[in-house]
Amino acid sequence: ETGSEDIDILPNGLAFISSGLKYPGIKSLAPDKPGEIFLMDLNEDNPRAVELRISRGFDVASFNPHGISTYVD
Repeated sequence: ETGSEDIDILPNGLAFISSGLKYPGIKSLAPDKPGEIFLMDLNEDNPRAVELRISRGFDVASFNPHGISTYVD
């Protein structure tokens, strides 16, 4: 609902989406909400973005993703 910042699509059709970038001078639609990473399976008939849970011990409150990339081994 606050828009995505970047997307990276794997060859198998899985898409990772970063959202929630806060940058000085750019209006944020959700200034108090931390950033998020979503997963979308583009192979589905009606794909929808699902928020990925971030591991414990990570400072979620200050998460401010700018860009995203993946590495396939």
